[in-house]
Amino acid sequence: MHLPLDQILKGDCVEILNSLPERSVDLIFADPPYNLQLKNELHRPNMTKVDAVDDHWDRFDSFEAYDEFTRKWLAACKRVLKPTGAIWVIGSYHNIFRVGTIMQDLGFWILNDVIWVKTNPMPNFRGVRFTNAHETLIWASTGKGARYTFNHQAMKGLNEEKQMRSDWWLLSLATGAERLKDANGEKAHSTQKPEALLYRVILSSSNPGDVVLDPFFGSGTTGAVAKKLHRNWIGIEREESYVRVAQKRIDAVEPELFDPHAFDVKSKGKSAPKVEFSALVENGYLRPGQKLFFSRDKSRYATIKPDARLRTADGFEGSIHKAGSHYMNGAPCNGWEHWYLRQGNGGLISLGEVREKIRVAFYSQPLYSEARQR
Repeated sequence: MHLPLDQILKGDCVEILNSLPERSVDLIFADPPYNLQLKNELHRPNMTKVDAVDDHWDRFDSFEAYDEFTRKWLAACKRVLKPTGAIWVIGSYHNIFRVGTIMQDLGFWILNDVIWVKTNPMPNFRGVRFTNAHETLIWASTGKGARYTFNHQAMKGLNEEKQMRSDWWLLSLATGAERLKDANGEKAHSTQKPEALLYRVILSSSNPGDVVLDPFFGSGTTGAVAKKLHRNWIGIEREESYVRVAQKRIDAVEPELFDPHAFDVKSKGKSAPKVEFSALVENGYLRPGQKLFFSRDKSRYATIKPDARLRTADGFEGSIHKAGSHYMNGAPCNGWEHWYLRQGNGGLISLGEVREKIRVAFYSQPLYSEARQR
């Protein structure tokens, strides 16, 4: 069976997921019912009614019923995910802890819980609790030790070149022009998520051409953002009114022409040709007997041995990584980042910078480029 790419499939998410090929999807984003358990209407201090989530699809008879539903759709998701795939699930305090437990029971491996801090949350009008100003996303791989996509450098690019944290700010609710309305001018969907949130999820955890699936498609935010980022998408939605709204929304998206170089956000360190430390020694870029300095500290140094190992000042011998770990009391160490070489002008340059210069000089040569293309 071929995947129904770039389509909204109308019907029950569990039934449709179980009809799709196994191990065929790269990324799942799920925004399931939160089971808010609202019993009464909510009113503001001026007695106007709050447009809260009271849709029929968010109502469950008991926690047990909700757990059974959750287990079924999560198991169906796990079936269609590739071994290298991942899943994001968003929820509130009403449901996310129950969801997280079931995910672990099913063998998912939680990578992060991410807090979406809302800049414009709805106040607690009765003043009996703290204002609920965040939602929680669980990001998980298919199992312990499973490989998965994480575009680390892309997330740094969105965060002023700093490693992105798990508390996500400056992502407001879907309001204004982004909020979809129905024919009566009312919200087309009560829990529409902002595109900025899905942009971050999809960019961090997938690559162009990957398949992104949303089992609770709603207003189609996942599909709209996936289309803009040149991912394939599949939406599952049982409510006809949402299907119409989502399809109209996605049809209106006109992504820029695909440029593989422009849309490639993979960490270049992982995709670049590999250069071993030993190759630098064997080819004369570094010399046996030459000294390297640890973290720019000239009192902590090591000497390069002919076999490309380092011998530290206190007699330890090992690779650039193990020798660095030795100076860090056994903590993991990336030797390319922590060892420095003295330059002719007396300044220091990291081994990583030396490697990159050599990589650019060597791997851009015509003979190498032709060999790579064969």
